[in-house]
Amino acid sequence: MHASNMSLFHLFLVAIIQGITEFLPVSSSGHLILLPNLTGFRDQGQIIDVAVHIGTLLAVVLYFYRDVGMAISGIPRLVTGRADTPQSRLALLLMLATIPVVVAGLILHLTGLDEAMRSIKVIGWTMLLFGLLLYWVDQRGPSEKTATDWTIRDAITLGFWQAIALIPGTSRSGITITGARQMGYTRHDSAKIAMLMSIPTIAASGILLGAKVLATADIQTARDASIAAALSFIAALVALSLMMRLLRSVSFTPYVIYRVILGVILLWIAYS
Repeated sequence: MHASNMSLFHLFLVAIIQGITEFLPVSSSGHLILLPNLTGFRDQGQIIDVAVHIGTLLAVVLYFYRDVGMAISGIPRLVTGRADTPQSRLALLLMLATIPVVVAGLILHLTGLDEAMRSIKVIGWTMLLFGLLLYWVDQRGPSEKTATDWTIRDAITLGFWQAIALIPGTSRSGITITGARQMGYTRHDSAKIAMLMSIPTIAASGILLGAKVLATADIQTARDASIAAALSFIAALVALSLMMRLLRSVSFTPYVIYRVILGVILLWIAYS
């Protein structure tokens, strides 16, 4: 659990990897599990994991601040049982899209399956297979729906797609984008929906882990966590704005190529 006294270089690596990979469809958790496995660094521990996730959460909230503000302003109306404005409707859709991953996450956590899946073999297969699935769906998927066409049914369905990302190496943004492309959303709007869905999901896992790790934190760990959060915030903001800009002209193929190459290398390591 403890991960204090990490070197600055190690902190920097963890934060930059998390920041860059959280929103690209290449799996941040997969990369973070691989780091100690492939470099010999000890596992950064849950405190630093929570810190880098808070950094990326702040980045996506800042990038989509208009939509986030809209959803938050819709919550009071939603609480009274009405989802008849764009604001309360968006709040409802995000809430519905988050339920499957929270339920599935709790089940995995309570059964201990989440720890059992943290292997190079699992990450190799998920990198490869879900990368190819993204390519297939992205190439053949129609592109006529935008984020304003998002329905209750689509939100719930995408929630189940997102829950698959609890398998390490899947990529939360990658699998949600795959689901949205399969439903006919444009590349840009598939990514936008996936990013908005990440906000309550990252917040929920952060609260879950945060409560658990706060009790064990000391001054040194708090300092490490603050540095990691700040670095991952900057890296995530840069990666997110670049990807969203590129998606107007480029497909998801570059990320798929990266996933396939990494998946093959990991499977070779795992089976040799």
